[in-house]
Amino acid sequence: MRLTILGGGGFRVPLVYGALLGDHAEGRITDVTLYDLDPARLTAVARVLADQAGDVPDAPSVTVTTDLDDALRGADFVFSAIRVGGLEGRAADERVALDLGVLGQETVGAGGIAYGLRTVPVAVDIARRIARLAPDAWVINFTNPAGLVTEAMSRHLGDRVIGICDSPVGLGRRVARVLGADPDEAGIDYVGLNHLGWLRGLRVAGRDELPRLLADTEALGSFEEGRLFGPEWLRSLGMIPNEYLHYYYFNRETVRAYQDAEQTRGAFLRDQQARFYEEMARPGAPALRTWDRTRAEREATYMTENRESAGLGERDESDLESGGYEQVALALMRAIALDERTTLILNVRNRTTLRALDEEAVIEVPCLVDANGAHPLAAAPLPHHATGLVCAVKGVEREILAAAESGSRATAVKAFALHPLVDSVNIARRLVDGYTAEHPALAYLNRT
Repeated sequence: MRLTILGGGGFRVPLVYGALLGDHAEGRITDVTLYDLDPARLTAVARVLADQAGDVPDAPSVTVTTDLDDALRGADFVFSAIRVGGLEGRAADERVALDLGVLGQETVGAGGIAYGLRTVPVAVDIARRIARLAPDAWVINFTNPAGLVTEAMSRHLGDRVIGICDSPVGLGRRVARVLGADPDEAGIDYVGLNHLGWLRGLRVAGRDELPRLLADTEALGSFEEGRLFGPEWLRSLGMIPNEYLHYYYFNRETVRAYQDAEQTRGAFLRDQQARFYEEMARPGAPALRTWDRTRAEREATYMTENRESAGLGERDESDLESGGYEQVALALMRAIALDERTTLILNVRNRTTLRALDEEAVIEVPCLVDANGAHPLAAAPLPHHATGLVCAVKGVEREILAAAESGSRATAVKAFALHPLVDSVNIARRLVDGYTAEHPALAYLNRT
């Protein structure tokens, strides 16, 4: 089978290839095509992948291309991990928002809206090309904002596009370990949107063990989300929020921490990855070792400002392990290709899972996956406060999709103004002015 990776020159591509190297089952991925706009980045990542393959006799072959149509033709799976505007664009998203006193994070708040407005038109074009050139391919979307982009692509690909994220899986695994359970055996009750969800239960041998965790202050303070939100707030919620909800529950503190930081996360990654690709341009640079060193630094500094706003220090070693989006992608591909039925937390169309949303709304929930794709499992309703937040943010996503389709500046202003973390229509207008001045990709927002 052939896997095409869009954004194939991206820094995290070796994670996906590393997962493929460990898969020796019949029906596995045997050919990988990397597509990117930047030939130098493609060359750098291909060198890392060659080092990873080493002496593995059946390592998937790797080809690179800057021709999107060639990359798509004949693909069985398409993994989308593009970044429209690059990390320079992300840094600008953060800076414009913070200068106006609101959050500029990549997927949450004003920054997430700006990123979505840049990305949706490109993602829609890709979806249309896939529908034409590889209609039988399954699309795995990791492009952020993952839920929004998956919904935009689903309008052209239906259920053949599935969004993935490692945050819910990482949360579930951390909670399981604290409870002394095997993360691979625990059943996770998780509901919401991408980067806006809650772990409501964790079943071990048929019993929900989350109440036991919520009653134990010491245990709650022993893992990342427990320290980030605090035991008292978690007990008030009766759930464990996805780490990205820290931007909502502690917004003022987080914005202040971002404003006080020496540089934003996007600027840090922009500079760090620029050094990586510059080093990789040297023929003698040890590719895999250089990549490993850069990745370790990246993971250790993840969500630094949030931890600082909560009075926390560096991340614990036990919290450095993510949910492993590459393992989620591999499990998803195996389940579909080999009909290996499994349950994964994915971004899919709602159908009737959350009755507060319509059937086409993409949500993030546990799904049964088989040869016919991903099927969301039934879920109990969220409490009113969580339902309200989910509906508000989904409403903003729909305005982003409408603005991207129509080119309407007024609709873009509406998307910003309606977001819970943007508290003024006037600020929304200034955000649109600031972002259109920064990003040529937003020049299409020129109609009323």
